[in-house]
Amino acid sequence: MSDKKMIQTRDAYGDALLELGKANDRVVALDADLYRSTKSSVFAEAFPGRFFDLGISEQDMISTSAGLAATGFIPFVNTFAIFLTGRAYDQIRLQLCYVPLNVTLAGSSAGLTEGPDGASHQSFDDISLMRGLPNMTVLVPADAVETAQCVWAAAEIPGPVYIRLGRYPTPVLFDESYKFRVGKAVVMKEGNDIAFLSNGHITAKALEAASELAKEGISATVVNVPTVKPLDIETIIAIASNVKAVVTIEEHSIIGGLGSAVAEVLAERKMGPLVRMGIQDTFGQSGTADELLECYGLTSPYIVSTAKAALV
Repeated sequence: MSDKKMIQTRDAYGDALLELGKANDRVVALDADLYRSTKSSVFAEAFPGRFFDLGISEQDMISTSAGLAATGFIPFVNTFAIFLTGRAYDQIRLQLCYVPLNVTLAGSSAGLTEGPDGASHQSFDDISLMRGLPNMTVLVPADAVETAQCVWAAAEIPGPVYIRLGRYPTPVLFDESYKFRVGKAVVMKEGNDIAFLSNGHITAKALEAASELAKEGISATVVNVPTVKPLDIETIIAIASNVKAVVTIEEHSIIGGLGSAVAEVLAERKMGPLVRMGIQDTFGQSGTADELLECYGLTSPYIVSTAKAALV
């Protein structure tokens, strides 16, 4: 992947939000005093009259976004994933999901690769929290191109949407011919021994692992799953039916995220085996993003060794 352009998905999000704002004057943005980090600052500079900094008051920010949505605006709400989904959970549940309202929640600096800020800022349960809410759509784009298309798609979805974004530089995997579709997984590479199901920047690492396995005669399918909810059940069943084992890989707890979603699908149909790679029911710690990925076993060599073990 070293020859590919590296872009943080939060940067791609900021650029896409700006373009969406140019195209639709009903789009507004809200932030909780983190606009430089979330990249909503790009929108704020272009449209100061449509940008609202609510300060460190995430619950009030959700309530304000609900009011804006109820009066015809299309709000994009921005802050770190850990604060957005945790501190404002009750407001998201009752004011956005119960109604429901078209408000997009952009959870920035998500997962382990939030890095040096440590456990207090690293979100391992945000997908789990949002996935459990009725009427919520959950999107985890793999690169800059997919992120931009998620932003435009989110504006058209009737109910609330959670987009998970990161600060980790991610290879651009798709070109402009790519067409993101809500609820559809994307087969990136085909094989018949094992299948990797992943999303976010982990999809690039799954592709690297598949290339390494190919050198040893092991054929891997790689599936990017940008929509965790609604899940592409049809594709998952089809893939699982044609390989010897399935491995889910995510920068999230193995409880409640992509791994759990896939496990539910396969268990109901008595399909397997399945191995879930992710954060193993623990908190994070401070370190660089790459150090943490190595520490928690979310690098290409770990994926390779896990795949080999699953095939024994």
